[in-house]
Amino acid sequence: MAEKQINTESIRKILIIKLRGIGDVVLSTVVFDNLLNDFPDAEIDFLTEKPSSQILETLPFLNKILIFNRKSTYERLKLMREVRRRKYDLILDFFSNPSTAQITFFSGAKFRAGFPYRGRKYAYNLYGPSDRTSFHAAQLHLEFLKQIGLSYHSANLKIGLHESDLEFARDYYTSQNLIPEQTIIISPSGGWPSKKCDPEKFAEIAEAIQNSFNFKILIVWGPGDLQEAEKIHTLLHGTSVLSPQTTIRQMAALMKLARAVIANDSGPMHIATAVKTPTLALHGPTNPRLQGPFGKMHEWVRLDSLDCIECNLLECPRNHECFRDLPVESVMAKFQTLLKKTPSDFQGKN
Repeated sequence: MAEKQINTESIRKILIIKLRGIGDVVLSTVVFDNLLNDFPDAEIDFLTEKPSSQILETLPFLNKILIFNRKSTYERLKLMREVRRRKYDLILDFFSNPSTAQITFFSGAKFRAGFPYRGRKYAYNLYGPSDRTSFHAAQLHLEFLKQIGLSYHSANLKIGLHESDLEFARDYYTSQNLIPEQTIIISPSGGWPSKKCDPEKFAEIAEAIQNSFNFKILIVWGPGDLQEAEKIHTLLHGTSVLSPQTTIRQMAALMKLARAVIANDSGPMHIATAVKTPTLALHGPTNPRLQGPFGKMHEWVRLDSLDCIECNLLECPRNHECFRDLPVESVMAKFQTLLKKTPSDFQGKN
């Protein structure tokens, strides 16, 4: 239960704080519909880091995006003053590290909510769950809302797409003779080296899909992923399409139009779920029950029999068996389950 009772009618300005990776920020957007339900007339601002701001800036219900610069002490102090100047009534610090705790504490907000971590609890008068390992990372945000007495029933993820992003995607599909409902996207992105499925395995999976279905393969990539994407494309001997360099929102638009996405545990994987495209996630070092694709329309697969599965190591000290030894048959079984749950005439997309 909340230690302070939030009077929803008194809340006029809200700040949400979520730093770090794009995937983390995507998962935090699960709170938006709930906050809009509780505070339909309030201004909502969002504090994040530069890369993630791109997926938020076109959401119509967000008033302002504030940027955290972790490399500049001067900019952080300037940001702290800006937050205090804006006189928020409620701050939801979903990151709760030492810096965001300081920003929250000195904000002057009447209601300051964060996770009760040691050395940071001082900053808050409302607390989210102390146990972060019992919930999926998206569900954790809903549990946070529940614990402080707010609505928590809506579980929709959000991504802001401009019409120009969708126009780019439609034009690109047309230029490559791709039919969206017959296109499967492969995304080799991954925040850590150990989370990246080997290109050879991705190529095996793509070949199996091409042999079993009348689908085309589109490979998308982000910063640092071009080498893997090109290798998959080369291994497929010209039967796939390699996307050009895109913005995050353009990639999201390509995913939104596709029939399904196959991806590592990564920001693009969470983007695919947020645009409501059926997604199959490949997992090795991470726990899919905590970090996997969020929602019943998606699937995940991993090599459970491996003794080092879910190691959480950034670099694999072995042979990357979690991906190299992952049977393509297991992936295809989950892929077919994905297709059965989401037939081609069901998009579930706005």
